Amino acid sequence: MNTSKNWKQELKKDLIVCLKLTLIFGVIFTIINQRFTLKGASIVFLFSAMYSFILALGNGFVNQFLNTKWDWVAQTNQRVWAGIVATVLYTVIAVFFIHYVQYVVIFKNSFSVLFSDKVMFAHVFAIVLSLGIAAFFHARGFMIEWKKSVSQETTQQQIVAKTESAKFETLKSQIDPHFLFNSLNVLTSLIGENPDQAERFTTKLSKVYRYVLEQRNKELVPIEEELQFAKTYMELLQMRFEDALEFQLPSSVTNPDLKIVPLSLQLLLENAVKHNVVSSSKPLKIAIYEEAGYLKIQNNINPKEAIGKSTKVGLQNIADRYGLISEQNIQIENNRKTFIVSLPLLVKSENIMNTSDNNFENNSYVKAVERVQKIKEFYQNLTSYVIFIPLLIFINLKFSPQFHWFWFPVAGWGIGVIFHGLEAFGYNLFLGKDWEERKIKEMMNKNKF
Repeated sequence: MNTSKNWKQELKKDLIVCLKLTLIFGVIFTIINQRFTLKGASIVFLFSAMYSFILALGNGFVNQFLNTKWDWVAQTNQRVWAGIVATVLYTVIAVFFIHYVQYVVIFKNSFSVLFSDKVMFAHVFAIVLSLGIAAFFHARGFMIEWKKSVSQETTQQQIVAKTESAKFETLKSQIDPHFLFNSLNVLTSLIGENPDQAERFTTKLSKVYRYVLEQRNKELVPIEEELQFAKTYMELLQMRFEDALEFQLPSSVTNPDLKIVPLSLQLLLENAVKHNVVSSSKPLKIAIYEEAGYLKIQNNINPKEAIGKSTKVGLQNIADRYGLISEQNIQIENNRKTFIVSLPLLVKSENIMNTSDNNFENNSYVKAVERVQKIKEFYQNLTSYVIFIPLLIFINLKFSPQFHWFWFPVAGWGIGVIFHGLEAFGYNLFLGKDWEERKIKEMMNKNKF
């Protein structure tokens, strides 16, 4: 649906651009050719419209079609060669069609006029100029797609950084001396008073740490797993605070495929205990429930007087991680009586990278940037070639037609463009593609590195 909408928007923009080109070139060539009659001006505008819509808009359709078949970044070579072949074929056919309409249909010449010297020069000039413009737009499309790819890679690196930061904060809160001190104090007292309860406390404490270790390399976890962990964690806290802590958990979930950021509940539950008074006279009541696509964590507010100003590190990390993997953000409500944090429930993760399976290497990134620069320089060279060579041909045929010296820059510069393209796209004329990488691997295997 979004793709269709974007396609229609792009088509509308292209039509407007072609209409503007038709009007601009129509006015210019009407003045140059002094076609001030209604018939003369109409013919000029008709030719301008044919060049604008058939060549410009047609090549635009070819470009969009090729983009749906081959990805500029992942399938660069296939996309480049497909672009060259398709653009050349379409441009040649389109130019001959336009000139057929122009010289045969409108001007009533014989079909053989299309192969006369004058019209052949018009063929070549129009084809080369069109290919130059098409090459520019292909290069522009490549750069746009490459920027998107770099932006996505940057976002993925941010996910890694935020994920690692969140994991660090979670582990830090778990290993926090205050938390361990209180847990060990409770365990010590239970050992003397109630050995069975102490054993259960130790078991639940080990489950908490084991869950943290199991989820450390995951971006999202099923909501049922996180709720089960929250139950274990709350039971552990309840052994510590007894009747000073009350909690409610949902008995079931609406959709088992729903996921949330792992360990987010632990951070929120720990924050609730950290920032509020937990006593028999002022019990802390925590409720976790599902509502309108969110998992809500609610607690009553009994602020501690000596807690100091909150850094909100835990909340910020959760918010940042959701912001990087989803368009939905967490919601925070505070009416001075209750504090509610709403976590979006996600069906699947998009643009997620598993940190254990994906490592970004600076060396690869630098090589990619260097290659993009070479490709950019190649397209600049190619664009200059297709623009200036026709001008040199025109100057040669106009002022010294008896000696066709234009073949020298055509051949010399053309060979340079070909070798530039081979270098830019990773080909060696004799050794093939990526021969350096293959040779390095061969030597490494031979020497058993």
